Amino acid sequence: MNRGLLDPEVIARLATLKLRVRAIVEGVLTGLHKSPHHGQSVEFAEHKEYTPGDDVRRIDWKAYGKFDKYYVKQFEQETNLRAWLVVDASGSMGYRGDPRRMTKLEYASALAASLAYLLVRQGDAAGLVAVNDRVLRSIAPRAAASHLPALVEALAALPAAGETRLAAAVEHVLEQAPRRSTVVVFSDLFDREERVLKRLTLLRRRRHEVTVFHVLDPAEVDFPFEDPTLFVSMEDARQVEAHGRHVRRGYLEVLGRWLADVRRAAGEADVEHVLCRTDEPLDGVLLPFLCRRERHAA
Repeated sequence: MNRGLLDPEVIARLATLKLRVRAIVEGVLTGLHKSPHHGQSVEFAEHKEYTPGDDVRRIDWKAYGKFDKYYVKQFEQETNLRAWLVVDASGSMGYRGDPRRMTKLEYASALAASLAYLLVRQGDAAGLVAVNDRVLRSIAPRAAASHLPALVEALAALPAAGETRLAAAVEHVLEQAPRRSTVVVFSDLFDREERVLKRLTLLRRRRHEVTVFHVLDPAEVDFPFEDPTLFVSMEDARQVEAHGRHVRRGYLEVLGRWLADVRRAAGEADVEHVLCRTDEPLDGVLLPFLCRRERHAA
């Protein structure tokens, strides 16, 4: 298992928080809410350590005899939620303005891996859709701890290449997620479809909850370039040579309008928008997000 994406310090600081959603979801874990799934029609996933509120009828006494600890049996459909983590692996996500920082794809993958860890740890199901102009990799959501290594390894192996087309991921999730789910998108939103956030409303109409982690490099936000610079597209053959000092003001004005449009479109689509820079600590992004979820769930 590639543990480079899972920062132990970040996980330690986040471990006490649970990712919860505002929308009502099916299959809520027994002890938190009643699950509508009973009997043998659900697949056994794994054991989890007993905590107050768990159904004592699910205690595995054989496991107790072996480990001298109480464990309850957990089933695949008895999860708080099913989350699809959509990671943009297009060419533009391979950018980093400073070699000491992670690329946008590495940063997005680290965020996704951390959320996957938290989801699985609390008994939720996490899955992955990696996309550029098509779906590159899809891993269906599961709640088993044994599922996490494959998901993290898939994230670590993603190349940054091709054009951005998040609509491909939206179409895939719509096909694969008949139940209400949480969809978390990690992307710079440099999509050839300008109204990409409108596309995400298709997920909201199916009652999926959608959050977008909008990942940008500090150089894209601050535009620190001063000298004549050749700007090369990472997704096609376009390139522009310009004097950084001369175009900075115009660039920042265009960027500001674009970010305002993104925030407005996200609000209209009922999509949570989280802007994050790759020089921000992972927990600095995740902690406020999770705390907001805790407040909504309270």
